[in-house]
Amino acid sequence: MARRFRGFLPVVVDVETGGFDWNRHALLEMAAVPIEMDAEGRFYPGQTASAHFIPAPGTEIDPRSLEITGIRLDHPFRMAKPEREALSHVFNHVRAAVRRYGCQRAILVGHNAHFDLNFLNAAVARSGHKRNPFHPFSVFDTVSLAGIAYGQTVLARAMQAAGLDWDASEAHSAVYDAEQTARLFCRIANAWPHPPAA
Repeated sequence: MARRFRGFLPVVVDVETGGFDWNRHALLEMAAVPIEMDAEGRFYPGQTASAHFIPAPGTEIDPRSLEITGIRLDHPFRMAKPEREALSHVFNHVRAAVRRYGCQRAILVGHNAHFDLNFLNAAVARSGHKRNPFHPFSVFDTVSLAGIAYGQTVLARAMQAAGLDWDASEAHSAVYDAEQTARLFCRIANAWPHPPAA
């Protein structure tokens, strides 16, 4: 894995938020799926880590975003954590996968990946978290990959073009979207020949 991606471990991330402005709106959910590699060099989604976030002080929530995601901030089983604690929960899982593969750090994989990375980086800066395992600006974006592979950039359509199931009723959950995006990334990456060893 470290040789395949130049020392980076691909980790699929999806966030659900209180709006579109990462400088202003709250981070509400995050899920991360490390990409694993089998003995034949084929990729598959690893175990998911996820967390619900208590909106950080000073952040805002656009009610329209909650209508889209269906998030109920007052749900008794939401078990949300403060921002720094929630980040640590996910980061610990990612760092363990990075160490397992002998990689230097994680690289975020996402559908419109810079949206997820910008919210992640804003939360890291806001909480003063010092152990972010992700590269600060490089990503693998499945919008670009699916556009090249299948001529589709919308996640649901890309999944269908790849021959993968998609349940619209489950969409806009960080866990569901991250796990589906991980399946899509693996389907595309497994169809691409591995480069020769340097």
